[in-house]
Amino acid sequence: MLEVKNLVKHFGEVKALDDLSFRAEDGQITGILGPNGAGKTTALRVLYGLLKAEQGTGFINGIDSQVDPQGARKKIGIFPDKFGLYERLTAREQISYFAELHGLKGEQREIALDNVIADLDIGDIANRKCAGFSQGQRMKVVLAQALVHQPKNLILDEPTRGLDVMSTRILRDVLTNLKQQGKCILFSSHVMQEVAALCDRVIVVAEGKVAAIGTPEELCERTQKPSLEEAFVSLIGSDEGIAA
Repeated sequence: MLEVKNLVKHFGEVKALDDLSFRAEDGQITGILGPNGAGKTTALRVLYGLLKAEQGTGFINGIDSQVDPQGARKKIGIFPDKFGLYERLTAREQISYFAELHGLKGEQREIALDNVIADLDIGDIANRKCAGFSQGQRMKVVLAQALVHQPKNLILDEPTRGLDVMSTRILRDVLTNLKQQGKCILFSSHVMQEVAALCDRVIVVAEGKVAAIGTPEELCERTQKPSLEEAFVSLIGSDEGIAA
């Protein structure tokens, strides 16, 4: 389970997080939906310990990520908003590097590498250098490095940005399978179709605050709107920054 409580974070005079609290449960896909600048990425970075909040706490399976960042990170896989890869490494070497960061060594590491490469069906590129990979191939390698240590939780920031239709479908299938395994999946997005297709629960964030929480259907019912996009606009009071 992932949880943040009463997060406050400023960047200069800008209040990025304003007493933000929410949780994501095991066996569910939870989406953070908000316009650009709403605080989605900042909240995720505080949750997994990359940023420090001025107030509030992030918990990963009950571990305070500010107090024990290393212990917390062992329980999560992080899929960042940019697919940065070491292009001189092969895909296997890239994934192996992250496996070692999580303490996997020797035979244990090799078994973990074989398993995640098979699970994501990237055996055909495993021994190729990452330079020149398509966006879909890069996505799979980044996902593999997030999952190689078999974390209980997965955090994704704008996971389908730049992906084509087929790569997006593959990612959706992978996330659905992880959900069925009981994983806790939390991702940020401002793409309505993505959230409506995947999420069990949606956290709507605007100006660093929670505007609403519920299933896509509950949010539509609450606002008396026929679609999640229209419900979202109603909840935040603006259509600025929305992507179709």
